[in-house]
Amino acid sequence: MNTARFTVDAETFDPPRRSPDLDVRDLEKRTRLMRIITRLIAVSDLGSRDIARRAGLPMQKISDLLSGKLEHLSVDELRLVYRTIDPSGPPS
Repeated sequence: MNTARFTVDAETFDPPRRSPDLDVRDLEKRTRLMRIITRLIAVSDLGSRDIARRAGLPMQKISDLLSGKLEHLSVDELRLVYRTIDPSGPPS
């Protein structure tokens, strides 16, 4: 059975998803910040609610961060969380 025909039909009905606001450099930067922040949270004495309150962000944003949902957080929000946890050093 030839599956090429089904592949073409599937692409016609389900076009590739594109998100113009997520370019590769931005995604790499947010991924790097997310990894740094999650490590800082792990060794920090601050809880997620405390971090959210101090950063002025909804708790859901911190939950999304810890779940790896980068599409819900901007670079600026990630930097804000970083500075909330570690005010002495700048985020990379």
